[in-house]
Amino acid sequence: KGLADTGYICGDSIATAVFLAQQLQKPVLIEGPPGVGKTELANATAAHLAKPLIRLQCYEGLDEAKALYEWKYGKQLLYTQVLKEKLGDLMAGAQGLQASMDRLHEFDDTFFNEEFLEPRPLLKALWAADGAVLLIDEIDKSDQEFEAFLLELLQDYQISIPEIGTVKAKVAPAVFLTSNNTREIGDALKRRC
Repeated sequence: KGLADTGYICGDSIATAVFLAQQLQKPVLIEGPPGVGKTELANATAAHLAKPLIRLQCYEGLDEAKALYEWKYGKQLLYTQVLKEKLGDLMAGAQGLQASMDRLHEFDDTFFNEEFLEPRPLLKALWAADGAVLLIDEIDKSDQEFEAFLLELLQDYQISIPEIGTVKAKVAPAVFLTSNNTREIGDALKRRC
């Protein structure tokens, strides 16, 4: 009834699958030809749950940088300029080269923190304070390497960012993966759905 209220008419099997996926916090993999309503199910679920829909359109060559995050290089460069201008103030009182280097090392991680991170769809879904519906659309168009990259996200709703560490979802997103069956999806991904 909740899905029907959004304008999406489905049978008991689809409604049961979506309900169980929510209860078990498991992704839903929907396979079928284009135009049968795979994407619309994610849209209707987002409307029913009153959560934002975050969509990642897959394509050949999609990598984790385009799907997960990007560094705000312009902001980092601006910060470097400010740091350069204030360098004399920061080094005041430092005795010798080692003391100066120690002070500079205090700023190493400043350039690689969440303030300088531009989230892409996967990270946006993990950071959504009240949860979200994540649609990974046409997963079969992505490379197997990208599919393997998704395994940690789909298993534990977390992802590793080398410069920051592990980012875990505050609220596990409802995840829908669609496939037009243009290639066989790996068993490891299917087992997580």
